[in-house]
Amino acid sequence: MEVLRRPELAGVPLIVGGRGDPTERGVVSTASYEAREFGVRSGMPLRTAVRRCPDAVLLPVDKPAYDAASAVVMDTIRAVPGAVVQVLGWDEAFVGIEADDPEAAARRIQADVLEAAQLHCTVGVGDTTVRAKIATEFGKPRGTFRLTRENWFDVMGDRPARDLWGVGTRIAQRLGALGVTTVRQLAEAEDAVLAAEFGPQTGPWLARLGRGESTSTVDDTPWVPRAHGRETTYQRDLEGPQEVEPALRLLAEQVVEDLRAEGRPCARVHLKVRFAPFFTVNRSRKLSFPTWEPRVVAETALELFRGLDDDRRVRLLGVRAEMVPPEGGYDAPRTHGRRGGP
Repeated sequence: MEVLRRPELAGVPLIVGGRGDPTERGVVSTASYEAREFGVRSGMPLRTAVRRCPDAVLLPVDKPAYDAASAVVMDTIRAVPGAVVQVLGWDEAFVGIEADDPEAAARRIQADVLEAAQLHCTVGVGDTTVRAKIATEFGKPRGTFRLTRENWFDVMGDRPARDLWGVGTRIAQRLGALGVTTVRQLAEAEDAVLAAEFGPQTGPWLARLGRGESTSTVDDTPWVPRAHGRETTYQRDLEGPQEVEPALRLLAEQVVEDLRAEGRPCARVHLKVRFAPFFTVNRSRKLSFPTWEPRVVAETALELFRGLDDDRRVRLLGVRAEMVPPEGGYDAPRTHGRRGGP
């Protein structure tokens, strides 16, 4: 996207994050392949990224521009005949499509997106959503890759379990303690052993993940959020209640604005506090009755903060409002879907 707007940056190590200023607190939102070769990754502090790639060009995040480009891309994919699109994020989606030649369908999508948005994309082809998602990593940049039951273990079997979508560092460490380090070992692990470590739901799910098993149906039912939240990392640590209180009240006002747009009131308040240098605490409280009042949300967050009884300097504050469920609940039956395809 940024290279499209600034063609002179093609082939240059490029880092996008925060306000584009490494002297401020901020993290990498994305980085070009040239920057990634130096070890720059999303979520990394900008200061660390610059140390790894000192010659990189830094740019601030331009969310409105990215949202606009995302809308063009998603509308373009939806226009492909027979396509069912399940949006995962502004730059990622599952596409369900019935096709005798999935790679040809993938190339059609790439060509249409390039024509409409002047953006290249990678398409992973799979017989489950997990396999399609992981296949994109092998198709980058700008290519396609097919990952199915037939070649799953040939491609993934000897890779670290950490390479699976949904397995983070902590889960990988816990798996390692069980002697499970590769995808194949995870696939062959006994459900009872995994359930004892991760619980009766997560344990067997991890084993299925190791086999690449998941739904093969793409669902285009609009996602219904459970909550809205706002958080701020402060360039200067907050000290004392006299600085924390107005900051929480501002966040509460912003969150309630989001709730009003959603049309559902707050039922539970969540508080996130990151104390300096980097110690994070989360607390929550259910309200006695749903509310639209920023004052109630702010006071609840303040009570949760005071309950921490911690006078350390505050690096980050976050307020999240969990809303009352929509009519029919979150688990209402979904009726739209299409099996197969990229």
